[in-house]
Amino acid sequence: MYRLLAVPATVLLLSACSSAGYVSAPQPIDGVISGQCHTDMVRGAVGLAASPDTVEGARVDSDSLSVNVVRGRDQPEVTPSIAPAAATSGGERLTIEVGRTNNITAIRCG
Repeated sequence: MYRLLAVPATVLLLSACSSAGYVSAPQPIDGVISGQCHTDMVRGAVGLAASPDTVEGARVDSDSLSVNVVRGRDQPEVTPSIAPAAATSGGERLTIEVGRTNNITAIRCG
């Protein structure tokens, strides 16, 4: 009796596990990547781990054609009020700075 119940339960568990690993690629909201970088939609990524999925999602959300990940500061960027601000728009490339522990510390265009 228990063997008859174990087979369907095992099949159900295995089928649920096999479909869980497929994650679709990030898609732009309007369906088109313009190639004009904007960081206003990706500011929330600062502090997150720079995993391939996070980096690709930031590229798509910023409307950039390419992304450049560089070793930068170990702490999130704090800009004094008299310092020039980082580029928040322009160009076709998004630049992501990562810290010592591979967390995103700054995002800018160019």
